[in-house]
Amino acid sequence: MVVICLLVVAASWAAAADTITTKPLQFAKGASSATVRGTVKGYDSVDYKLRARAGQTMKVALKTGNASNYFNVLPPGSNDVAIFIGSTSGSEYVGVLPTDDEYTIRVYLMRNAARRNESADYTLSVSITGNASAGDAKVSGTPYHATGKLPCSMGNAPAGSQQCDFGVIRGQRGHAEVEVTPAGGLKRVLIFDGGKVAVGGSAGGKLKAGKSGDTWNVEVNDHEHYLVPEAVINGG
Repeated sequence: MVVICLLVVAASWAAAADTITTKPLQFAKGASSATVRGTVKGYDSVDYKLRARAGQTMKVALKTGNASNYFNVLPPGSNDVAIFIGSTSGSEYVGVLPTDDEYTIRVYLMRNAARRNESADYTLSVSITGNASAGDAKVSGTPYHATGKLPCSMGNAPAGSQQCDFGVIRGQRGHAEVEVTPAGGLKRVLIFDGGKVAVGGSAGGKLKAGKSGDTWNVEVNDHEHYLVPEAVINGG
């Protein structure tokens, strides 16, 4: 399942790379995706650079024969802080991008493999889809197009009996990333991707989702329950 993350957390790959090789990632004319193949060895890493706009959806998938081979996604202007960390979130990423500019996909080996000077041959598939956000102003000082509260519940509490803070980044209609913060400090990212729902963030989870009227009922790990109105996803 593809996932997406807005949480900005310290990127914890193996160690400071000996060498970071930078490569532009370009799509063929008229295409919205590209696939590249490469090799990393030891503490070296490869940075793929590509430009995208706020509100577009980035999808990244890594195939590799080395279980210690991962990628991170870094936002514009960042050298070591990631919005997705593969070593904790897996080999696939989906994100509605919060900012216009150049993003970095960093492919690397974790410390256990790097210190043995292992190598990994990999295939990286990347797509950028959807229209850039237009006419949907952001909440001042945040990357969100809207913030507020939505019905939620934890554990055995009745569905929707509590209120959780949320912030949403919207892409084209039906595409949005909703970051929900229940009581207790948990941050949960829910990805709405054209009628499909996924769990994002470094803390993944088992997902059940269905729609009743204009409200999504999303359950994560059997004990987190979120009611997300279409108005949160699409505005209005």
